[in-house]
Amino acid sequence: MSSTVINKPKLKTSAMIASIAGEGQATRPAPFGHALAELARVKPNVVGMTADLGKYTDLHIFAKEFPDRYYQMGMAEQLLMGAAAGLANEGAQPFVTTYAVFATRRAYDFMHQTIAEDNLDVKIVCALPGLTTGYGPSHQAAEDLALMRAMPNMTVIDPCDALEIEQMVPAIAAHAGPVYARLLRGNVPVVLDEYGYQFELGKAKLLRDGAEVLVISSGIMTMRALEVAKALEDDGIGVGVLHVPTIKPLDTETILREARLSGRLVVVAENHTVIGGLGEAVAGTLMRAGVCVPFRQVGLPDAFLDAGALPTLHDRYGISTNVMASTIRGWLD
Repeated sequence: MSSTVINKPKLKTSAMIASIAGEGQATRPAPFGHALAELARVKPNVVGMTADLGKYTDLHIFAKEFPDRYYQMGMAEQLLMGAAAGLANEGAQPFVTTYAVFATRRAYDFMHQTIAEDNLDVKIVCALPGLTTGYGPSHQAAEDLALMRAMPNMTVIDPCDALEIEQMVPAIAAHAGPVYARLLRGNVPVVLDEYGYQFELGKAKLLRDGAEVLVISSGIMTMRALEVAKALEDDGIGVGVLHVPTIKPLDTETILREARLSGRLVVVAENHTVIGGLGEAVAGTLMRAGVCVPFRQVGLPDAFLDAGALPTLHDRYGISTNVMASTIRGWLD
């Protein structure tokens, strides 16, 4: 009796922090760092600030070009937020970077009291959002959107790809007031270029239409949703994708318009716990408007997530392309 052994590529430790780009997918290096440096050339009040993570949030690109406008605050996130508030009070426009867990869990009160309450012009741009690192609960910001949505005066953004990050930077600079934005760092996929996409603060965009399913998504899950749509197209299943990069304020008008189209399953896909994020924001929007449609969520569980290689974890928690496609097929049966 013989057996066939399928040899899968052995995942290395680097898979815990690897780029989310698929094999052969187009990427751009450090889109945030380059976009911020470009912005700073025309806005002399822009400053960059971080808590010992310049290299790991792509802020080192800004620091190299504008060393006199770069503030490395050390491992002190509360101090980072307080100092950013002080600089904003004096007319600067701080772009603050750290990991999402450190901003939202360690420095929440400082953002709340020193930045948001006074509606100061501070942009908080945070790497490793949701499940984009395999280093376990200490580094996985699975609940950051829920926390930041609850903060008054705070605009909340979850960009999809390198193109959107590049477009987001000048857009949030033009917005007066505090912003929390998730950050994809390093070699970031380029996805939205083929859809003629242009980021607009507070606006959702329908990237493709479909008769059977509407996926409402943000961040990396829009990339996954587009991949799922192409995969299910081969099965004769039409999947529309509504990209919602601005989580707060939510584009309720566009969401309601698309959700009201009859006969479609509405699926919200997010790289975030199913509690308190985009899914519940959309569900609340639909219920308050009296729009009753079949509704499902693809997201992370209400649990402390495992450590491990990202491809393995994305499969385990249902946010990989293959598992998401299979899940949606099951809901349609």
